[in-house]
Amino acid sequence: MTPDLRTRLDAQMAFLQECDRLKSVDRASTLTDQSRQENSAEHSWQAALAAMIWLEDLAPERLSRVIAMLLLHDIVEIDAGDQPIDLPHDAVALAAAEAAAADRLFALLPADQGAALRALWEEFEACESADARLAKSVDFAVPILQTWAASPRRADHEAVCRENLSTGRARLIGETLPDLFACLAAEGTANGPIARQYTFLAEVDRLKSVYRATTLGDGSRRENSAEHSWHLALYALVLGEHAGPGVDPARVVQMLLIHDIIEIDAGDAPIFGTHDVAAKEAEEAEAADRLFGLLPGDQAGRTRALWGEFETNETPDARFAKSVDRFQPPNQNLASGGGSWVEYSVDYATFEARVGAKIAHGAPQLFDWIAPQVRAFMATLVR
Repeated sequence: MTPDLRTRLDAQMAFLQECDRLKSVDRASTLTDQSRQENSAEHSWQAALAAMIWLEDLAPERLSRVIAMLLLHDIVEIDAGDQPIDLPHDAVALAAAEAAAADRLFALLPADQGAALRALWEEFEACESADARLAKSVDFAVPILQTWAASPRRADHEAVCRENLSTGRARLIGETLPDLFACLAAEGTANGPIARQYTFLAEVDRLKSVYRATTLGDGSRRENSAEHSWHLALYALVLGEHAGPGVDPARVVQMLLIHDIIEIDAGDAPIFGTHDVAAKEAEEAEAADRLFGLLPGDQAGRTRALWGEFETNETPDARFAKSVDRFQPPNQNLASGGGSWVEYSVDYATFEARVGAKIAHGAPQLFDWIAPQVRAFMATLVR
């Protein structure tokens, strides 16, 4: 690996690891089962996924821009915090705090990439372009969907949603996504394809309660599969330039948004744990049939096929997606002081066989970057 490439990857990974902190920024919205408040990383995943589902017919280049905006739109909350829309606040001061956060966070990236992603965030905030208006509409719509789908519903959240449905926020949804607006105005009781999309997006909220062996970078708790999926999609967005020939990074992002949805039914299988592979595959296939089958007709088939492509791991897109899926957890473990490696007594040979080989298969540059760090860390562990 050349020094310039390593320097570039160092900067990209500094940004991606800093973004891990978004998983600890709580929002006013709650999970649909009302068990806790959701965090901004989980919201960003669900918003990006909702764009993928609701805007499937959008031109691919435009859809990828909208999804990228939604992956990035809340990272300023790492420094500025979340501002509930129903509470009074100083809009000027908040805008200044978010701009300062954007200055710091995007500056962690290589200059060219930082400028490009900062511009995308600014476009979303300005809400003037057609793509930004679509992204904002999705961002506004998802919390309303969560409120109507909650069990039990919260009267205070319902009041906020009904107020929003009579304001400029709702007008934006109505102008850009009229079928969705009608569904939300009917409190989720509409019919047709939009109703099935609504049901799917409400059901996948449950992924926020599926916990993994990997912890957050600060080691404070285990990561869940929804925020993991957001982080992976962001990894693919930032690291897509390191993919091999024939890879479409925008398609990889979509693959990673859906890759763990089956864990709602099948649960997570830790990479260093033991399980019956054939039984787990059968369980996951059954979960895929049920969950993707909630979507309307052809969209159900297309989305399940994308998940199946990821699992089969034979196309260039799937190989890179699988590599990113294996690349993120070691970075979490390095940041947290060992994480699941300590829990499962993992040595370097086991890491290389179960994780490293899969990273190298689809993203050799990423493996070359992380392997020396893992080897050095493993040497410090007392066995």
